[in-house]
Amino acid sequence: MRNKILLALFIFPLFVNAQNSSLKGRVMADTIPVAYVSISIAGTKLGTTTNPDGYYQVSNIPAGSYKISFSSVNYERERVAVVITANETTVLNINLKPYSSKLNEVVITGVSRATELRKNPVPIVVMSKSALDQNAGTNIIDAIVKGVPGVNAVTTGPNISKPFIRGLGYNRVLTLFDGIRQEGQQWGDEHGIEIDAYGVGRAEVIKGPASLTYGSDALAGVINMIPYTQQEKNGFRGDLTTEYQTNNGMIGSSVGLGYKTNNWKYNFRGTVKAAHDYHNRLDGYVYNSGFREVNLTAIARTDKKWGYTQIAATLYNNQQEIPDGSRDSLSRRFTKQAYEGNEDDIKNRPLVTDDELRTYNLAPLKQNIKHYRLYAQSQFKAGGGSINALVGLQQNVRREFLHPTAVRQASLDIILNTLNY
Repeated sequence: MRNKILLALFIFPLFVNAQNSSLKGRVMADTIPVAYVSISIAGTKLGTTTNPDGYYQVSNIPAGSYKISFSSVNYERERVAVVITANETTVLNINLKPYSSKLNEVVITGVSRATELRKNPVPIVVMSKSALDQNAGTNIIDAIVKGVPGVNAVTTGPNISKPFIRGLGYNRVLTLFDGIRQEGQQWGDEHGIEIDAYGVGRAEVIKGPASLTYGSDALAGVINMIPYTQQEKNGFRGDLTTEYQTNNGMIGSSVGLGYKTNNWKYNFRGTVKAAHDYHNRLDGYVYNSGFREVNLTAIARTDKKWGYTQIAATLYNNQQEIPDGSRDSLSRRFTKQAYEGNEDDIKNRPLVTDDELRTYNLAPLKQNIKHYRLYAQSQFKAGGGSINALVGLQQNVRREFLHPTAVRQASLDIILNTLNY
């Protein structure tokens, strides 16, 4: 019975229809038009910015009562209640007052409820999409470490990093994806966070104890990664990201597609990464340190006058080679394991060729990390507040292949299933 109630809770809102309308106007400061003012509609993800002449327009708004927020760095935030009538255009002109402080009013969604950064008592750092791109690394944690002071990482491979906040990590730093607890054997350091680095639109970092809100896993802090979506205007939108790193020859490509029509928004992203062995001054090319990663993300969302519902699914597949560090005693070149047991003479292993150090084909000794995520979340407006509901399913699969004579036989096979609600 409980399963049927949960299913109805998330599926029924998808079929509720509402008439659409629009809101337009002009934002001024006395007699001067204000450009690039952020305009958002409470309880939805609808919004826009003013053009250089101060004009704005938001289309496809379901009929109902809303609170419209107008915010800009140099002006006080203005909130106005407005009633949107079905199939009509509502005109709302605003006059902003200069604001003495220059603190950005960033809305934080990774806490118990949406709030403004400067009004939140917990120390929170927010990294935007542009900041993440400027600090790009081989994984999302490396990008956050470069952009947030006080956050470090333990790295055990070119694509493996675990976050540390003020000296604490693993089960003491809680990682979230769009508000969903990331459950991927976070107690270990042999594989990283199973999240597409190109698909994160914003990262929110709580530096300090947050166990009262999030549980014991948040003793050192919380990192919440919000997926990047394209949903500003009706129609199709897309983006293409490519990256190349000279050290390990990493090639990364990510394609994002977004489509919006009326109250529905759809987003899809596909990412592929591949790298050969990395290089350092002491060892040269380190054998068996390449990797290959594939990510898929799909998100569907509908905004209605009663709130919104979103359903999303992600797939993460990372194949990471496992270096053993064996070398020839005379030439100091890397060697590779070809046999097992008594037949494996570590002193007479075959040498690794230069072509094998620079190939994108993965060696037999590797680990394979897969992470599947399916979740749905809804928000229902209730007077001046809201009711939020969330449910998610995750499966994390970790396999290690350490048999050179039986390359398809896993020596370690761990499956972790998680239900979040």
